Amino acid sequence: MREIAWPSGDKDTPLYLQLARSLRNHISDGGIVPGGALPSERDLSEMAGLSRVTVRKGIQQLIDEGIVVRKQGSGTFVAPRIEARGARLTSFSDDARSRGEAPGVVWIYKSYALPTEEEAHALAVAPDTRVARLGRVRLSGGDPLAIEHAVVPAEFMPDLAQLQDSLYEALEAHGFRPVGGTQRVRASLATATEAGILSIEQQSEVLRIERCTRLSDGRIVEFTRSVYRGDRYEFVTELNEV
Repeated sequence: MREIAWPSGDKDTPLYLQLARSLRNHISDGGIVPGGALPSERDLSEMAGLSRVTVRKGIQQLIDEGIVVRKQGSGTFVAPRIEARGARLTSFSDDARSRGEAPGVVWIYKSYALPTEEEAHALAVAPDTRVARLGRVRLSGGDPLAIEHAVVPAEFMPDLAQLQDSLYEALEAHGFRPVGGTQRVRASLATATEAGILSIEQQSEVLRIERCTRLSDGRIVEFTRSVYRGDRYEFVTELNEV
């Protein structure tokens, strides 16, 4: 394992948070690969010159942030990165279940309204078209991984009471599950609000994703903007020779 830059000289920050920051930076710089094990509490205590209690609190901070996971009887490991295949149209819930994790959601808002000019253009609808506006935090295994803001024409989502964890399952129940679409991904930095919701530090790397999906007849069914944790997600696209 590469050498870790241990905390020193910062009297205004508790030692356990300094330790968490050192380990977080070390992991981010590739010092421990996803799935790799952290040194034991005893070894970290000796290496950093800190008490076991301080080390335990620092590790718990990283667990709370979803950066590392503790496996009973095995140790503490860097959380594996999630590969999202860019060429496949799948839902967040389906992806979580395929990894053996339970999907979850915390709703921010769920209501009907009129679209903004930008939303009407993206959905290819008239400005007076009623839409469902949906904001939520997406959870996987209990960890917050993404913030999503979606707009769907109300004709495709006539009953918000039926909408639970999965938007695509609700659309399918009404006969409107999307079959294709386009998606744009760009790197960015988390705002203070986004960082608080996703349990990451402000200015941490995030992925901003804009998705438009369509039905088999070409109608746009969804316009969604999302913010994904950059430390947990990577998007992979298969390239084939023309």
